Amino acid sequence: MTVKYLVASLAIGLSASVYAGAELQRHADLDLKTARQLADAALSNCSGTVSVLDRGGNLLVTLRGDGIGPHNTAASQRKAYTALSTKTPTRLFAERARSNPEAANLNTLDELLLLGGGVPLFSGAELVGALGVAGSGGGEQDENCAIKAANAVDLSITASR
Repeated sequence: MTVKYLVASLAIGLSASVYAGAELQRHADLDLKTARQLADAALSNCSGTVSVLDRGGNLLVTLRGDGIGPHNTAASQRKAYTALSTKTPTRLFAERARSNPEAANLNTLDELLLLGGGVPLFSGAELVGALGVAGSGGGEQDENCAIKAANAVDLSITASR
């Protein structure tokens, strides 16, 4: 009889602990396979350096096209980081910063680069990472290259609702 009560108490206690756990959100993750697809898609549309970051700002892939200057490696990573942290394409963010006197100091932050070519990457409404392109001939070309790459893998540069 005592064993029955012990087993029943243990079962009740274990089932209650299952329900007592925190309800944590699940997030989509940008994986290495998709990051490589993004980089390859970008380099199929333009010549430059491409960097892909995951949702936490961790570098997944950097590829530098033939003949592209080495300074573009850091530029592509910083563009991707800027797009990720602001959830805004960097060309648009740079335009907004130039027109807002309170944002004048943003260009003093080492991590940010206020040039076109970085785009946030969304899966539906969820930010999953960012893509930065540098060295393809200017901010507008870099951005167009990044947008085409995002579209090629069914990611968006804006959150959808």
